[in-house]
Amino acid sequence: MTTPTPTIRPYTLNAAGIELSALLALPDHRTTPRSTVLAIHGRGMRAAYWNAFIPLATAAGHAVLAVDRPGYGHSAHQLPDGQSLPDQAETLHAALKEHAAQHDIGAGVLLLGHSDGGKVALHTAATDGATPLLGLDASGVGHTYNPEALHFPSTLGAGATRLNWGPLHLYPPGTFRASRTLLAPTPPRESAETLRWPAHTRNSPPASAYPSASPSPNTKPGGTWHPPPSTR
Repeated sequence: MTTPTPTIRPYTLNAAGIELSALLALPDHRTTPRSTVLAIHGRGMRAAYWNAFIPLATAAGHAVLAVDRPGYGHSAHQLPDGQSLPDQAETLHAALKEHAAQHDIGAGVLLLGHSDGGKVALHTAATDGATPLLGLDASGVGHTYNPEALHFPSTLGAGATRLNWGPLHLYPPGTFRASRTLLAPTPPRESAETLRWPAHTRNSPPASAYPSASPSPNTKPGGTWHPPPSTR
């Protein structure tokens, strides 16, 4: 059975004065979506990272709002250094509030985050907002980093690619060449905060109201999480 191709359109959100670029796709076969998936991309990527996921979600009746995180896309000129994890969560809450005022979000919002976007999803789920959150799924983010990765200056360089993606021959030919069109500069604040993430998770008690699922090999699925103390 062929998955219908949804209409994915560029979309702009005013998140309390911060202009966020995004992609919006709605399910075709129902007027009210079952829910809205807020898709949060990872380090050095853009909202289009989720293009392959979007048809699967809309075919199941969900709307998808894939955002360019603060410091990426339209907000890069306004936030050239990016934002801290707590500030990104606050900005996304403001964006969701505006979106929900203009669109039917169904039963609520499901947070979907990959890599550094998974960190933002965890912070967003564990802080209060005006929009009802149903749950979250974070992948590609662990409590600690692989020690072999610590000396790589870039997640795309040499052995770092192998650690992040595994054996490249397992992917269809051209996958990584094509994916380079999704790359974007990483904001400096995000790069600096990445190094502090393991300390944040070690010093933070697990306590959050939202269940999480994370297939990352360095994390345990289920359970709860609370955002660590962090400077902004």
